[in-house]
Amino acid sequence: MLLNKTWQRLLSTILLLWSVDALAWWNDAWPYRLPLGVDTSTATGAGISSNHQQMTVLVKLHSGNFQDFFLVNEDLSDIRFVGADDKTPLKHHVESVDFINQLAYIWVKLPDVQGAISTGKFWMYYGNNAAANNTDSGASYDKNTAAVFHFSEAAGMTHDASAYENHASSYSGVVGSAGVIAGDIALANGTNMLFSNSPSLAVSAEQGMTISLWMKSAGNQVESWLLHRADGGNELVVELNGNSISARLRLEDGQQVATPAVAAIKHGNWQFLSLTLNPDSMVLALDGEEVSRAAMTLQAFSGFMALGSSLDGEHGFTGNVDELRIDNIARSNEWLKLVLSSQKLNTPLLTYSAAEQLGAGGDSSNFFTVIFTSTDVSGWTVIVLLGAMALMSWIVMVGKVLMLSSVKKDNLSFMQGYRALGNNDPGMLDVQDSPDDKSLEDSPIIQAIFGEHDHFQSSPLYRVYHRGIQSVHSRIGRSVGAQSTGLSDGAISAIKAAINSQMVTELQRLNSQMVLLTIAISGGPFLGLFGTVLGVMITFAAIAATGDVNIAAIAPGVAAALLTTIVGLMVAIPAMFTYNWLQTRIKANVAEMRVFGEEFVTRIAEYYGNTK
Repeated sequence: MLLNKTWQRLLSTILLLWSVDALAWWNDAWPYRLPLGVDTSTATGAGISSNHQQMTVLVKLHSGNFQDFFLVNEDLSDIRFVGADDKTPLKHHVESVDFINQLAYIWVKLPDVQGAISTGKFWMYYGNNAAANNTDSGASYDKNTAAVFHFSEAAGMTHDASAYENHASSYSGVVGSAGVIAGDIALANGTNMLFSNSPSLAVSAEQGMTISLWMKSAGNQVESWLLHRADGGNELVVELNGNSISARLRLEDGQQVATPAVAAIKHGNWQFLSLTLNPDSMVLALDGEEVSRAAMTLQAFSGFMALGSSLDGEHGFTGNVDELRIDNIARSNEWLKLVLSSQKLNTPLLTYSAAEQLGAGGDSSNFFTVIFTSTDVSGWTVIVLLGAMALMSWIVMVGKVLMLSSVKKDNLSFMQGYRALGNNDPGMLDVQDSPDDKSLEDSPIIQAIFGEHDHFQSSPLYRVYHRGIQSVHSRIGRSVGAQSTGLSDGAISAIKAAINSQMVTELQRLNSQMVLLTIAISGGPFLGLFGTVLGVMITFAAIAATGDVNIAAIAPGVAAALLTTIVGLMVAIPAMFTYNWLQTRIKANVAEMRVFGEEFVTRIAEYYGNTK
């Protein structure tokens, strides 16, 4: 048991260090999550270079990026958003959801959006049917957001989603369902939406104000007021005339400023409009690009406001409006571009990856931890045995590779010396074995790695040669001219037999320990399969005992059981490839040895035979 826990802790620690993201999971009660990327880079994303805090972005789910609508609650009460650290819950609220068409719009407040990066991320968790609804529209926006209107409510409702609850006081138009983001409102014939005066909607001379919305002009406009705000001597107007747009501001201190009228309206198309009141200027922008500007010195003012006409219903605008937002601070142009990028149809800001399941694959979860912690004592016993087998096979593989490398080197050196003898005495290369050579004779791998190589000790050819010369010397002696007595045919046959015997010995030396690799090749998978079968049997026995037959109870045990098969294959596969390579090298050495043996016997007969 102690060994089992020690292995679990060791392997879990290694895997945790290997991939923190892959092992993190915010809460096991939520079995699924969707990775969402944030790309503000210029090459592939929103093209935002500056950082922005407390940014509310739109998550648009549809069948193309989310296939698990059947796994979430009908009111999306089980949806949770978590930051990049996979620990920090994020505030969010649902604008609309359509299960028939598989379409949902959810607003999420990100604590920090970094500029010029493509590696931002956060997570959407889902699948906990028992989860309570925790949506909070007011907390989904920062403190400077004074009013937000999605226009996705039931007909006649005009709800402010911000924390200030600046709900419209009246609306005489039509609520539609074909906006840029779910619903919209249709304005025509002087219909408008009216807003009461509110402290949170007041314009500050130091902070300014930003008003943004999506609009679609139905056709040529004639002095149509898209926005009107007035109180006493203060008046703010955004006017469309033909296909031109402009803004003008009159303040009680006598200032009257107006931006130049610019022909930038595309009738019948949705356009993102923003009006920014800076302390020193008034800026009008369309689709994230500034179209006109007027210098001024901003003064504080407030007042009632109308969308779609003047406060008294004159100068009516004909068209549609969606996603009206009022911020009691002057927002930067990059902030507005980020809002636009988040809301438009094909946004480059957010990327949607494949959904992930707890304990079920890829970078998606802590599946390695689940597997290792689910492996029982019998599985770890098999894995330890396979580990010992793997260690043994790797020692043999490395040793044999080093030995054959040394054999090749000494063979080459010996043959160069042997060829250099020419017609001289073939026994000139023979050297008596030292005690160290004799002690390493039965350990070719150790000899190849640690032995001396002053006279070709690792060369099978030399040892065949040495045996042959020793046989010659035992018959005719070592004195000068001894070979003149000559060798009989019977003696040469005996020497040939000794050489053949040495070749058999060398073949055995070359093949020594190769049987350990064959054991790893054939025994590894079978031992791993044994562990798998045993693990599956234990898993099903536990299911039978408890009566729990759900997939969550079965899967970890089966996955852990399969681990032993994987380890068995990891033992066998390297051994198999190395074994085949080593056999090819050994066969080449054997062939070279046989050719040399035949040649050497002939050389002995020529030099030492009676015919000399």
